[in-house]
Amino acid sequence: MDVLDHECPSCGANIPFNPVTQKWDCKYCGASYNLEDFKKYDNEIKEENKKEEKIEIDEYECPNCGAKVVTDSNTSATSCVYCGSTTIIKNRLQGEFKPSKVIPFSQPKERAIEEFYKFSKKKWFAPKEFCRRENIQKVEGVYIPFWLYNCKSSGKIQADLKRFTTWSSGDYRYTKVDIYDCVREGNMEFIGVPVDGSTKFADDIMDSIEPYDYEKMKGFSPSYLSGFLAEKYDVEMEDAYSRAKSRINNSTIAELKSNISGFDVVTVRDSNIDIQRDSDEYVLLPVWMLNIMYKNKMYTFAMNGQTGKMVGNVPISPKKLILKALIVELLLTTIFALIKIFI
Repeated sequence: MDVLDHECPSCGANIPFNPVTQKWDCKYCGASYNLEDFKKYDNEIKEENKKEEKIEIDEYECPNCGAKVVTDSNTSATSCVYCGSTTIIKNRLQGEFKPSKVIPFSQPKERAIEEFYKFSKKKWFAPKEFCRRENIQKVEGVYIPFWLYNCKSSGKIQADLKRFTTWSSGDYRYTKVDIYDCVREGNMEFIGVPVDGSTKFADDIMDSIEPYDYEKMKGFSPSYLSGFLAEKYDVEMEDAYSRAKSRINNSTIAELKSNISGFDVVTVRDSNIDIQRDSDEYVLLPVWMLNIMYKNKMYTFAMNGQTGKMVGNVPISPKKLILKALIVELLLTTIFALIKIFI
């Protein structure tokens, strides 16, 4: 027997038929629908699916660094978002490209530009020419490929604990060290552990702009690519899983260790963590990216396209560094001179 469920057009929850009202009443958002409403909704979904099937996807490949990004046919890539090269080869997309879900951009490009500008201007030693607005205007919105893993871990750690007690008696100061052996065990569940599926973007940068709010995840539609680029993954799911396991292993140990309190020193002597992988999926997450070439070195900025969290690195101007050092030295010399006068 097949069970036929309707999804609420307002919130997406399963919505049962109410014999009393003779309608479909959603207990989650309070919306109410009749049969004609569902027929209209189903027709709209069918029309939307037809539009999506007609959407053409283009692929851009950079011959300089090898990066590949995709977008809809209405969006053009004029330069590589990774190396800045203006030589871009455009092809019709070959092969399968369809993530299961996507988090749409919620931070506009204007805000990304302004935040990148403020970020670079706050760096005292950044070269003036590096912080020019024309550099920052090159920011691009890119959907980065991620593998998400749902896992469970069970672990055990053995730790050495030390507690120090000090006191004074006469001319002597004493320290007592109490040493304990401790064992902690526990189980944890990890939902959506992210590992970026691109070798073009540094893992530490991608880790730094986390977290993302998975509650805002949407089913993938090529329509979300309009106006943005999306990179194709070049790290396979099984290869990325090793990094997910490492993150889960470290997080489990850290959580078990944090359960130990009241000691001055906690040293994990041994650990045994077992990780069970339940499921995984391929998704796209939004990132505003900016790469600036300065004196033959690439400097990368990245902003979480959902939350606005940003990281980046800027070069140091030797002139500014020397000038500020001279100013500090002059101030210190003046202060010492004044102290001598008034002593």
